[in-house]
Amino acid sequence: MGFKHFSLFLLPLLTLTILSGADQALGSDQNRHVSHRNRTALAAAGGVGKVALKGRKQTSGCNLFQGRWVPDASYPFYNSSTCPFIDSEFNCFSRPDKQFLEYSWKPDSCIIPRFDGLAFLNKWRGKRVMFVGDSLSLNMWESLACMIHSSVPDSKTNFSKRTPLSNLTFQEYGVTLYLYRTPYLVDISKEDAGRVLNLGTIEGGADVWKDMDILVFNSWHWWLHKGVQSQGWDFIRNGSSLIRDMDRLDAFNKGLTTWAQWVDQNVNISQTRVFFQGISPTHYMGREWNEPRKTCNGQMQPLTGSTYPGGSLPAASIVSRVLSSMKTPVYLLDITTLSQLRKDAHPSTYGGDGGTDCSHWCLPGLPDIWNQLLYAALSM
Repeated sequence: MGFKHFSLFLLPLLTLTILSGADQALGSDQNRHVSHRNRTALAAAGGVGKVALKGRKQTSGCNLFQGRWVPDASYPFYNSSTCPFIDSEFNCFSRPDKQFLEYSWKPDSCIIPRFDGLAFLNKWRGKRVMFVGDSLSLNMWESLACMIHSSVPDSKTNFSKRTPLSNLTFQEYGVTLYLYRTPYLVDISKEDAGRVLNLGTIEGGADVWKDMDILVFNSWHWWLHKGVQSQGWDFIRNGSSLIRDMDRLDAFNKGLTTWAQWVDQNVNISQTRVFFQGISPTHYMGREWNEPRKTCNGQMQPLTGSTYPGGSLPAASIVSRVLSSMKTPVYLLDITTLSQLRKDAHPSTYGGDGGTDCSHWCLPGLPDIWNQLLYAALSM
């Protein structure tokens, strides 16, 4: 009798536990496999919570951005001589060493899928992808164009490159890759005083960002530019104040907060997946990796391990903080540390623009891995 009564008492508890576990597994599986195709339906049914992608670095239990670089002879994805979309500033064809091309990114806790351009085109058939930001957005946009082109080299394309809006359409699939150049994301307007960087407004061109299926935003490098010629503005408008300059990290925080408010108010999350590209580092100061007299020039291999001797970037902390405050789920492509390890991957003196470029990246090269991680975040 004792065993019978104990069983009758235990059975409801076991049933509740099983059902609860099933609900959790289903919820986890739904969040893990939300594709663009079923996203609207799930959202309408209440199946996609706003936290599903909010500032998330992990996909299916995997931190894509914690890992190390490993030699891999199966890379690169394409050859610069066969891609018609690469600007001369990113084309390192004259660089005598080629070892920097043959590395893959290996996360500590999982294996990321290899990029498949044809699969990307089929999955996102009829869709629109837009990169919004500065020349690092250009770097990533051209990279993705080359990666897809290498998978379907005979596919007909429409290519238009203008300022601020450029586009590339793979006609057979109806997939269009857009680039919108706006280095600060917020507005630069003409006033009586001159060119004014307005930290509180996003109006010029922002309507073009709406109704995209994938948005990848980026900003930071121009916030460091000094001098009216290179920075592109004469004054900063901070609220009601018009000032000559201010702390650039504070200005970046205010500008990015304005961007976040625009996204929260204007992006339809049942249609659009939103990403932030993350802070791309530079390698002008060798003391950051314990070579005080060096720059990226002459560097031929990545740093080993998974941490950067120079530490984290303050701008990256601002990005994380702003994204975590948003209502809209924004996936952070947290490419900062893995890019810091690639002191060897810049054009240095081999880009077409002359000088030593330790800011942008060779194509093929590191931005291809950024796009592979974007592909993984969309696929896994």
